[in-house]
Amino acid sequence: MRHIVLCAFRDDLTAEELSGVIDGFAALSDLALVAALEYGENVSPEGLGHGFTHCFTLDFATAEARDHYLVDPTHLEFVEVLTPTLKSILVVDYEPTTR
Repeated sequence: MRHIVLCAFRDDLTAEELSGVIDGFAALSDLALVAALEYGENVSPEGLGHGFTHCFTLDFATAEARDHYLVDPTHLEFVEVLTPTLKSILVVDYEPTTR
């Protein structure tokens, strides 16, 4: 199960505040439920980011693991920190298919 989180942060965040939020998100990789976590800043030259500046990708072994992560106290505490820093957020979950 893949969990994609796209964030558009408030323009008035300092670089230090933004860095702290990103570090907090990255620290979620310490949770046993998270199989892998990647993140980065949008560097696409296409101009189709709709204001989303950062992407976080979390992998879970199963949908059930993702469901437990969503209610994990550490995740919920981080959501409380993240939410006031956002202009917008988009979350998409899917089962990866390869060809």
